[in-house]
Amino acid sequence: MIPIRDTIRAQHKPVVTLGLIGINIVFFLRELALSPFVLERFFHLWGVVPARFMHPEWAAGAGYPKAFILPFLTSMFLHGGWLHIIGNMWALWLFGDNVEDRMGHFRFFFFYILCGLVAGAANVIIYPNSRIPTIGASGAIAGVMGAYFILFPLARILVLVPVFFYPLLFEVPAVVYLFFWFFSQFWSGTLALVAGKGGFGGVAFWAHVGGFIAGILLLRLFLKRKGKRNTGFFNSFIQK
Repeated sequence: MIPIRDTIRAQHKPVVTLGLIGINIVFFLRELALSPFVLERFFHLWGVVPARFMHPEWAAGAGYPKAFILPFLTSMFLHGGWLHIIGNMWALWLFGDNVEDRMGHFRFFFFYILCGLVAGAANVIIYPNSRIPTIGASGAIAGVMGAYFILFPLARILVLVPVFFYPLLFEVPAVVYLFFWFFSQFWSGTLALVAGKGGFGGVAFWAHVGGFIAGILLLRLFLKRKGKRNTGFFNSFIQK
């Protein structure tokens, strides 16, 4: 299912969401200017290579600089192709504006970054021996989707399902769409573990799982407080 739009209108201009999309696009345009060889080195330096952090002796021998936290941040703004960045930025736009409304601009920015850091760490923990760079904003965006799952469960998501050459459009509750999205990531990640691979088709499923769970667990810390009403299923949990 491809999400097209939701039924919740943002009350304020989502300046942080737009800014994050803009930064990602600028980084991607910079990537396009690099040769394939330089781009691969760029991804290894600024993406998250789990073995670099879990096996520092190997990393030193392979020529990596000493491990530091910066790649966990920069990896969130790198993408491996047009479909990668378009899919991520569309999901960020679709879910980010409403979550930013509930948190406020600055809280939302730090929430997004923290979810991305947790997602990157989750991938390192699950695949400590992987030498493949993990890049993309999807872990941080998964955190935004986790927050949306709690805040707007009854929102309607218009989705597109291609049936052969016929585009089928229909609405589903956000809680249903996001539950099945999370389940698909968890199931695919489990299959990848069983197969002994870091992911199918280069997708870091456990980063998505980690980011989504982080979004749910961290939401309470980043919501606006005084005079702000919550209409999600878990009002009592969030507002205590």
